[in-house]
Amino acid sequence: MIKLYEGVFEEKQGKKKVLLTESLTPGRTFFDEEVIKEGNKEFRIWNPAKSKLAASIVKGVKVFPFKKDAKVLYLGCAHGYTVSYLSEIVTRGVIIALDFAPRVFRDFMAIADARPNVIPIIADANKPESYYHLMPAVDIVFQDVAQRNQVEIFMKNCKLFLKKGGYGFLAVKARSVDVSRKPEAIFAEVGKALKAEFEIVDKKSLEPFQHDHVMFVVRK
Repeated sequence: MIKLYEGVFEEKQGKKKVLLTESLTPGRTFFDEEVIKEGNKEFRIWNPAKSKLAASIVKGVKVFPFKKDAKVLYLGCAHGYTVSYLSEIVTRGVIIALDFAPRVFRDFMAIADARPNVIPIIADANKPESYYHLMPAVDIVFQDVAQRNQVEIFMKNCKLFLKKGGYGFLAVKARSVDVSRKPEAIFAEVGKALKAEFEIVDKKSLEPFQHDHVMFVVRK
């Protein structure tokens, strides 16, 4: 087993390599994920086809600032698949995980209840002023929100909550911005908008794991 980053490991299984994190809940899984036991430890396999952050790692993202004591704002947590892995990386920090859909949020609460470093908030990421009073300044803003104005949402939240020198991860889904336009044109437009406000540290296509997606990494 090779350590890629703090809390993130890689192991070869046959002809392929898999990503792993050490389970916070040994003997209990939430997404029917595969587990590997090594001694008295249990490691969960992190599927890049189900997680845009995992896909960006596999694609060789240049920076990975998710340290043990990081404060993370995660916009668009949905059922909590990626958050469950992040919670095993940010073990001494906190992940403030937000979503607006009550149905998926009910599922997500099972994850949050099992992980004391996860704070769930049901709110609209379009309206950061509605949860401003709940938020500390954060080291990282991660956004996976499939809405037409996803870039605007990201920038508003980064301006309000991201520390100077902090990093933002924006997973852009081209088809959610405009299904009639070529994804390359949309990604170029997003890059231009981000460059006006932040330093763009990296840009990674998430193919073949996530179709028509690019991960932008910015620094404030």
